[in-house]
Amino acid sequence: MNSDHRSLIRTCIGILVSTSMLVSSVAEACTRLVYLGANDQVITGRSMDWSTDVGTNLWVFPRGMKRSGEAGPNSIHWTSKYGSVIASGYDISTTDGMNERGLVANLLWLVESTYPDGGKAPGLSIAAWAQYVLDNFATVQEAVEALAKEPFTIVTDKVPGQGRLATLHLSLSDARGDSAIIEYIGGKQVIHHSRDYQVMTNSPIFEQQLALNAYWKEIGGTVMLPGTNRAADRFARASFYVNAIPKSEDPVEAIASVFSVIRNTSVPFGITTPDQPNISSTRWRTVSDHKRKLYFFESALTPNVFWVDLTRMDFSETTGKVMKLDLGPNQTHIYSGMANDQFKETQPFKFLGL
Repeated sequence: MNSDHRSLIRTCIGILVSTSMLVSSVAEACTRLVYLGANDQVITGRSMDWSTDVGTNLWVFPRGMKRSGEAGPNSIHWTSKYGSVIASGYDISTTDGMNERGLVANLLWLVESTYPDGGKAPGLSIAAWAQYVLDNFATVQEAVEALAKEPFTIVTDKVPGQGRLATLHLSLSDARGDSAIIEYIGGKQVIHHSRDYQVMTNSPIFEQQLALNAYWKEIGGTVMLPGTNRAADRFARASFYVNAIPKSEDPVEAIASVFSVIRNTSVPFGITTPDQPNISSTRWRTVSDHKRKLYFFESALTPNVFWVDLTRMDFSETTGKVMKLDLGPNQTHIYSGMANDQFKETQPFKFLGL
């Protein structure tokens, strides 16, 4: 590569960096990463960063649940094929979760998102977007093939207690290590599908994040990594560390390594950034072990990590029950170890919609 070409690339990257800094000042923050380890281990970690209590509880949903897209008369309807364990947002949406086949879905903020204005396809509330995928698909490939046909039109609404619309993008990962990122840019669905897409944060859009990360790869993570809480910087750190940590054959060590990386990309609790008022504290983190079907949860305000073992949950259509684990205000209820027996049978929440 000649010097002029390299200079042009650096100039373009500089423009992207400047743009990402401007966009980040009005964006909530989250990070998602996928670890590909020894013995076909696949582990997905994510942080939930938000300016206020997001009202999260854990839920168990069995197979056979009849669902509505909650988008008015022309809503999509389906019956869940797979059971799942999910983390809710305000108990009106699914923000994160894993189904019994090891498919993981994570919703993160993306301020650049713009959704279709109407359309012939039936509507799906953005609050149920992740749940639709967990209910219907076992692998990323299955989900991508189905979503590419655009079986629904995403309908968004205002964030509870706030005046702004929910603008989100969706990441998927599965037990094979496959990944996909789904965004809506300019009213059009954009699907990025590759095992290589291990990391997702927030702004800018994913295509530009890849260009920014290429710049940091050229420098090398052992030389220098960006250290701010901006989305592009967290993307660079997560991309480097998730592939730098040892590929341990011990699954406990692998889980610990993934937690260490997602903590590295978290925003300290209570932090304030004067020129970026909406950069938000990390409220909680999840780590999903696709192979062992374990769903780990860590609140920033409690001392323990606990987990749910999906292999020991009754997801049967006939005997399975909707159950809830009450995490309390700001997720301050304390659990430790396997928490399966702490769930209580309850009625399912209704997805926010029209």
